[in-house]
Amino acid sequence: ICSGYGCSDHYYESDTLLHSFQVLEKLLESPATQDIICDVGMPVLHRNVCYNCRVIFLNKKILLIRPKTALANAGNYRELRWFTPWSKARHVEEYFLPRIIQEVTGQETVPFGDAVLATKDTCLGAEMCEELWTPNSPHIEMGLDGVEIFTNSSGSHHVLRKAHTRVDLVNSATAKNGGIYIFANQKGCDGDRLYYDGCAMISMNGETVAQGSQFSLDDVEVLVATLDLEDVRSYRAEISSRNLAASKVTPYPRVKVNFALSCPDDVAVPTCMPIQWRYHSPEEEISLGPACWLWDYLRRSKQAGFLLPLSGGIDSSATACIVYSMCHQVCLAVKNGNADVLADARRIVNDETYIPEVPQEFCKRVFTTCYMASENSSQDTCNRAKLLAEQIGSYHINLNIDVAVKAVVGIFSMVTGRTPRFSVYGGSSRENLALQNVQARIRMILAYLFAQLTLWARGMPGGLLVLGSTNVDESLRGYLTKYDCSSADINPIGGISKTDLKNFIQYCIETFQLTALRSIMSAPPTAELEPLVDGQVAQTDEADMGMTYAELSIYGKLRKIGKAGPYSMFCKLINMWKEICTPREVAAKVKHFFRMYSVNRHKMTTLTPSYHAENYSPDDNRFDLRPFLYNTTWSWQFRCIDKQVNAL
Repeated sequence: ICSGYGCSDHYYESDTLLHSFQVLEKLLESPATQDIICDVGMPVLHRNVCYNCRVIFLNKKILLIRPKTALANAGNYRELRWFTPWSKARHVEEYFLPRIIQEVTGQETVPFGDAVLATKDTCLGAEMCEELWTPNSPHIEMGLDGVEIFTNSSGSHHVLRKAHTRVDLVNSATAKNGGIYIFANQKGCDGDRLYYDGCAMISMNGETVAQGSQFSLDDVEVLVATLDLEDVRSYRAEISSRNLAASKVTPYPRVKVNFALSCPDDVAVPTCMPIQWRYHSPEEEISLGPACWLWDYLRRSKQAGFLLPLSGGIDSSATACIVYSMCHQVCLAVKNGNADVLADARRIVNDETYIPEVPQEFCKRVFTTCYMASENSSQDTCNRAKLLAEQIGSYHINLNIDVAVKAVVGIFSMVTGRTPRFSVYGGSSRENLALQNVQARIRMILAYLFAQLTLWARGMPGGLLVLGSTNVDESLRGYLTKYDCSSADINPIGGISKTDLKNFIQYCIETFQLTALRSIMSAPPTAELEPLVDGQVAQTDEADMGMTYAELSIYGKLRKIGKAGPYSMFCKLINMWKEICTPREVAAKVKHFFRMYSVNRHKMTTLTPSYHAENYSPDDNRFDLRPFLYNTTWSWQFRCIDKQVNAL
């Protein structure tokens, strides 16, 4: 158990510390914790310094408070903002317990520091989240000093294709050194952009023996394994290099515990055998992770459902499929007897007798889709949106925004005496862009109006959360109108690439039999904001952007994960693309990307909170901290590129 990173700056408040101790008091007194060594995470103020700690207790007695030694301070994490790492290795001090805990435990002080527990039959050590990921993890020297069981309570968020890294780290923790590793991870939406995806596991001697679920609507999951400590001892006995290192290790302080984890008559009890970890494909991860996040957000916000502007394109269709997957997960959880999910579903639909059994039927109650046509919309996208809505079961609305667009442009014309025109009718690029933006922004206004009042018009209580559907690549390039339909309450696909979304659409065709997605897959992505030519779409996303979605993914990964500025990106790409581009062409592409990225970076300051699924997300909130006012000529950097091009 841990208090979670989601408290953020509330860790500065004494209330958070007080309430943590109040919850600890309840846990100490609970009959459910009796005769179990419990390992609970919470902030603890020791000598006026706040530490992220494990509080380990048994039968109403606190055995040890173990502060974290390595803090997570990269990417989404800011632990050093709130906590101080414990830097006194193998050192223990006295901690004076608050009175509410003293009254329960009868203890005035308890050990606080870097120590391990010695029971009658084994030795246990606690590791915390980031400590597993550091080069010199505590489990290394703990294991050398005879610790046989390691616990790790973690707050590790979901990222596509990350699960294998976590599993490999846990298994490798005991492969070289032997031992049993018990890994627990937070589950669900913690109130922000991250989804914590469980994946609890138990590993012994480098092999997984128990696997928890990665995506589940269950708030609580218990993972159990029966293991033989003698298997750890015999495994370690034959590793001579490990034993030589162990003979020289500085010993940890040991807290003696008058308790045994094993029984004297358990010889005949069968032990668990190693299992093969079952990984989800990226498409399954997209189907399940954001769906669980949406459900958590919906039930905790106490709203009555979602509204999605459904354009008939890949991005909004993928968002609709994620909501449909959420409905599928809810029906499955209820079928499996999850009373909490059933209670939440009944409250959301305002029906105390309701039982969600068919995903399409539940979808009709909680999901409204809206196709907002204009004179620039094609009949094809209208039909695609309507057919998909029918297949997933959403309550679908068709409307036309032309009256509103003409009214807004008419106000401008009345004030200025000038009427802007699209470029195909002789207008300038400024006029063309402004006319596109008016359509996009009116759709945002209508989305919020219908989200607030659609259920009222249908005689039903509550309001709807507006879903956005801009993908991570479009955000990076800034290929979106500020305050258009990309502006919403939350966005389940904002951290997912176009390439992955296309693969996810194909997965939905096969898994959910959503045949309407076939024509959506084959159509070229388009904003449909410019006039049609002979009734057909003339505008396409990739032509508008001046780059392909595949290129955008590469730029994004090099910029964020590869830490590449314009010059470094050029140097990497001339080798990556040497078969398809000359250095001069690479230079032009890199310059165009950075010019567009910097011109549009200001849009990231108002980006809708999105499910974090990629490590190259441009989320300006806390993950990707950059200026939003750039010198968009990049004069020094581009000169360095030009110099290199000429040399080549």
